[in-house]
Amino acid sequence: MRNTARWAATLGLTATAVCGPLAGASLASPATAPASLQAPSALVLTIGHGESAATAVPLRAVTLTCAPTASGTHPAAASACAELRRAGGDFNALEADTGVLCTREYAPVVVTVDGVWQGRRLSYERTFANECVKNAGSTSVFTF
Repeated sequence: MRNTARWAATLGLTATAVCGPLAGASLASPATAPASLQAPSALVLTIGHGESAATAVPLRAVTLTCAPTASGTHPAAASACAELRRAGGDFNALEADTGVLCTREYAPVVVTVDGVWQGRRLSYERTFANECVKNAGSTSVFTF
């Protein structure tokens, strides 16, 4: 009789330990469920001086996550994500700030972008004549 009681107690504790967390998960509130299913959008942007990414040493790098919410180390993550959404994730389609006047100084700045935009792999590189031209190349994406 003692072995049967011990066996029943062990079985009950084991069932509670194994099944307890599973029962709690089924009672989770809807607030813990994802708000919507969105493809990931997470990018790493770098800036360096030089003609190409192969020869330039990165000076600054930031992260930019746009889905499910705007975040990352980019100083203007929300506006950069909004600008990228308007361009459909195409960095060549970003609207340049036409009101900026820059010098003709040639001090090349290269920008690279690697990551995922709405679930598809993305790699981008562009060389600007100087820092002013880079900053005018978009409203907020390249200003970091």
